[in-house]
Amino acid sequence: MKSLIEEYSRGYKMLRESIKGLSEEEIRFKPGKNKWSIHQIIIHITDSELVSTHRLKKVLSEAEPILTSPDQDAWAISLDYEQLDHEQYLLLFKILRSTMLPILHNLTTEQIERVGVYADAGRFTFKELLEFRVQHIRGHLDQIERVKKAFKEKHVKNKYSY
Repeated sequence: MKSLIEEYSRGYKMLRESIKGLSEEEIRFKPGKNKWSIHQIIIHITDSELVSTHRLKKVLSEAEPILTSPDQDAWAISLDYEQLDHEQYLLLFKILRSTMLPILHNLTTEQIERVGVYADAGRFTFKELLEFRVQHIRGHLDQIERVKKAFKEKHVKNKYSY
């Protein structure tokens, strides 16, 4: 559990490092018609963190609460992620993670094993939900790397096109 909490605590630093030195053009670049830009990925990660922090607290505070998941594509479209400030969202992500750390550092064995229930996916322990948070960042860090690579490939191709 200690290593899981440690990786969770590094989430903001890993995100910040993944976009270090990128221009606004690179951050806003979409690698395809239905693909997200790094800007949109950051906002999605933070929205997901906001919802997940609520879920984690519900599991710690309520007896087998029902957990729900928002429609991430609907949020991205309806909330017009393009108009939002990814720097503000990175700060919100940092705050959400840092406010959870004192709770995580003081978990009891009983709390780690508490359960939340998704109507469509079943029962998950607090530990499993925390593992999902770590995996979520890993997956999106990989996605950010793919977008950065696509940007570079596009610009190298354009550079040599006559």
